[in-house]
Formats: sequence, C-alpha cells, structure tokens
Amino acid sequence: MKKILLFVLLISGSCALKAQELVWYNNLDKAIEVSKQTKKPLLLFFTGSDWCGWCHRLQDEVFKLPEFAAWAKANVVLVEVDFPRKTVLTPEIQSQNNKLQQEFVVQGYPTVWFVNATKTDGKITYEKLGQTGYLAGGPTIWIETAKGFLKKK
Repeated sequence: MKKILLFVLLISGSCALKAQELVWYNNLDKAIEVSKQTKKPLLLFFTGSDWCGWCHRLQDEVFKLPEFAAWAKANVVLVEVDFPRKTVLTPEIQSQNNKLQQEFVVQGYPTVWFVNATKTDGKITYEKLGQTGYLAGGPTIWIETAKGFLKKK
C-alpha cells in the first residue's frame, strides 16, 4: 500500500513540475521577440497577482495544470501583465503594464487577450484575436475557448 501511495505522489509531483516549466514573460519586448521567432501569438494575462481571487482561481484551475502547460507550449507565448498591490514592480514594467491596460481597455481581472504583435521602428501594433477571463469548467473548457480565438487568425 505504501508503494502505491509513493508512486501516486511521484506521478502527481512530476505533473506539477511539468506545469511549472512554463515561461511567463513580463517584458513585452522580449515576448514579442520570442513570438516572432516561434510564430506564435501572445497570451496577455492581466492579473492582480497578490490580491485578485479570480486570478488565483484561473491559475489554480487552468494555468497550473499539465493540460494547459502542454497546450500553451505548443500554441502561445505567455505574458503576465501584473497589477499587484504589495509587490513592487520596476518602473519600466509598471509603465509598460499601464500602457497595455489602456491599449486593451482592461477594467477587470483576470482578463486574457490573445494577440499578434509586431514591433516596427519602436512602435508596437496589435492584431487582437480574442479576449476571455476566468471560465468555470477547468482547462478543457478554457483551452477550447482559446482555440476558437486562434483559429480565426
């Protein structure tokens, strides 16, 4: 019985590690470079990381699960656009995030935008593919919604 329990714990631990392998960029310029190289759109996750309950719920029920990790690695470049209350961001990241919040008219959290972004002569242009937020139902429902936005491109 102890061997079975140990095996289950090892398997679930390795699944959690796989989900943690995701790279979330907070620097938009770097994310756009990766997007250009990989030909994948950006997933912009507007969050209040240290205060937003629905943001934590989206992360726990979708973003931290192996199903999402596998899908995200194959389909998008992840960008966290954070608006924390206690954590101090660098002035550059804070300014970048405020500009993104205005550009995408984000009024609530969590908000997730799927976009293609190009940077020419220092100016970034966005092709908006779709927008969502927290969806009940776990990773399957959330990923199916995301796939719908990505098919339109």
